[in-house]
Amino acid sequence: MRITTVRRISQGFFLGLFVWFCLVSTLGGEFWRLRGWPVNWFLQLDPLAALGSLVASGELYAGMAWGLATIAGTLVLGRFFCGWLCPFGTLHHFLGWLGRRGLRAKAREELNQPHPAQAVKYYVLLVLLAGAGADLLPRLAGGLRQAGGSWLALAVVIVLAALATRRLWREPRRAVLAGLGWTALLLGLSLWSAPGEIKGATLQTGLLDPIPLFQRSLNLTLLPLVDAAVGGLSVAPRLYQGAGLILAVFLAACLLNFWRPRFFCRFVCPAGALMGLLGRWAIFRVGRTQAACRQCRLCEADCEGACAPMGELRQSECVLCLNCLGACRDGLVTYQTARSAAGEVPTPDLSRRGVALSLVSGLVALPALRLGGLVGPSWSPGLIRPPGALAEPLFLERCLKCGQCMRVCPTNVIQPAGWEHGLEALWTPSLNMRIGTSGCQQSCVACGQICPTAAIRPISLAEKRGQGDFASQGPIRLGTAFVDRGRCLPWAMDRPCIVCQENCPVSPKAITTHEHYAARLKATVGNLAGDEVTLTPGGLKPGALGTGDYFLQPAGRPESRRRIRANAAQEVSLHPEGDWRPAAGETVEVVVRLQQPVVDPARCIGCGVCEHECPVSGQRAIRVTAENESRSARHSLLL
Repeated sequence: MRITTVRRISQGFFLGLFVWFCLVSTLGGEFWRLRGWPVNWFLQLDPLAALGSLVASGELYAGMAWGLATIAGTLVLGRFFCGWLCPFGTLHHFLGWLGRRGLRAKAREELNQPHPAQAVKYYVLLVLLAGAGADLLPRLAGGLRQAGGSWLALAVVIVLAALATRRLWREPRRAVLAGLGWTALLLGLSLWSAPGEIKGATLQTGLLDPIPLFQRSLNLTLLPLVDAAVGGLSVAPRLYQGAGLILAVFLAACLLNFWRPRFFCRFVCPAGALMGLLGRWAIFRVGRTQAACRQCRLCEADCEGACAPMGELRQSECVLCLNCLGACRDGLVTYQTARSAAGEVPTPDLSRRGVALSLVSGLVALPALRLGGLVGPSWSPGLIRPPGALAEPLFLERCLKCGQCMRVCPTNVIQPAGWEHGLEALWTPSLNMRIGTSGCQQSCVACGQICPTAAIRPISLAEKRGQGDFASQGPIRLGTAFVDRGRCLPWAMDRPCIVCQENCPVSPKAITTHEHYAARLKATVGNLAGDEVTLTPGGLKPGALGTGDYFLQPAGRPESRRRIRANAAQEVSLHPEGDWRPAAGETVEVVVRLQQPVVDPARCIGCGVCEHECPVSGQRAIRVTAENESRSARHSLLL
């Protein structure tokens, strides 16, 4: 069996496995749903996800340590993940093959020539990693400050900075000057700020990292479309806000393969760029055994990475498709430990200006997005995070935007955040209480159990409910509901409604009611027949007063009233209980009992059930905000 055939079998297997994991990550009653399946395996194998979360947060979640295995494999085998395992790469491989079907070898060869734009993915990688590591300088500055600015610490900084510039031995003077410059910057930061005061790190790798991108697109757009057509994939039909934008990005990445094969992999993919940088040290590599060949160029016609296998091999671009091995009729191209006899280009062709601009953009531009207001004084109370979510700065340092928590939510209340919360929070999980079948259920902690980076930490039901060992700290509060009295039916329109109070799951209820009676009409008693009273004038809507909230009372005497159990156009039927009996000719009032809701912030947990069940159309009359949430004391209602 040819090695290219083995590779395609591997690609098909892992693509099918990836889709299967997306299917089983939906809660349901079937035995094969969620529990016991390693649904985050591909995310855990993703080295960019692991590196990004490590740089941003300074910690490596245990599950993400599997990314080290991918790095180790890349150092031995080359970019095997891109060519053999990556499901998104497999999809691009197939679409690229469709796009070049029917083309002659010369045309295919032209499509597979190296292009200067292939350097873009490395700049994208630098921007994302620089944004994730924006806190490293303040952390190092804080360390210097704690160390008292010792001469040893200064010497270490100078040496490291000089080595980073790669000019220590060739141009020692410039190396020392660069080291002194970096040291001055760090000392300035240490004098200006204490450790932890500058918070600029932001994890944005999930925007373009192929595994989170594919997982987000599949979970939030493609599978809901399939489920709407055939049913059975989810417990209930799924709806995700902003799914159109997610789908548009996915389709754009796919359709560009018809212009250039594996467009995303060649020009955009930051994970491929990372593994391309690591692949220069790979032990096994593609290469020619002889410097000269017949120049048939068949190897370049089938190359998927545009790595110029016929000439000086661009090692960083080779995705180990191994098509060149099968195309070479003379057997000159092999997969071996020796370097190519025709020569190699081990590193990508990057400009110093592009590298510097990318680093500055990541260090400055991305953290500056927080000035739009997600944390601190301009924090948005409309952004409600799932239970167990870390404090907002830490959450943004860990969240991959993979969509796993949204897919597993049984009520569909976890939604991808949109542009209204800023670019930094785009596609991160937020709670929209109006969508789905209910609010956040107190019997569910699935989102924390499935999060691959612990941006939503795993919690128990006891912790969520504030029971057992967690009784002293109380239940986890997602926020606090408030009543918009200008839209509430009992408050604004004198219409009876207690839906929010009835559906509040907290015990004792976090929503209480204030009883108020409002007069609807005055009338004169006509004929009497026991408990049947004729009113003049009439004009009542038949059956409208039989809800149990309407009463008949003498005008000006609210202490004496009787409940109305039914009514016709001019006649009302009174409940037999009560001492007061109307008299013919007496002036009476029809009043309605209003139970006006009031929220107790000390009891409310922000589950959103009340908002979901509110019968007011459009903007609900009772809404939940993130104020008073448990994860941050700064967001308390009382300053």
